[in-house]
Amino acid sequence: MKEKLYKACEAYVEERIKRIEVAMGGLEIDLENETKSSAGDKYETGREMINLEWNKLSGQLQQFKNLRNTLNLAKSRTNNGSAQLGAAVKTNMANYFIAIPADRIIVEGEAYFAIGANSPIAQLLLHKKVGEEITFNGKTAKILEVF
Repeated sequence: MKEKLYKACEAYVEERIKRIEVAMGGLEIDLENETKSSAGDKYETGREMINLEWNKLSGQLQQFKNLRNTLNLAKSRTNNGSAQLGAAVKTNMANYFIAIPADRIIVEGEAYFAIGANSPIAQLLLHKKVGEEITFNGKTAKILEVF
């Protein structure tokens, strides 16, 4: 089960990285095609807009590469029976996979929320064991399983 959660998170990250790299490739082409026109200001404005978009995409690319590294770190962790980076946690309210923020994942018919270790819910779950409870947004959840 946990391997499937990792694979789903890896697919999420790799798809985002690929999408950003394609967009950056398109910007490179746009920049090469940007020609000096008689309206010099228009040329400079066009180049600057492309550069701004490039910088934005570069930042996003780095964020997703960092998420890939975090996911690899989570994958290398061994389970010690408590909620930690790389653990899947089932509660009576919802199921969580503490690794990277990758939204909702369905594995073997069960929904898991892939969350980062710094997220508010993960901060409540960290170091908790089966049978312990957490309260989030006024709702109490009991930990049923950690793996």
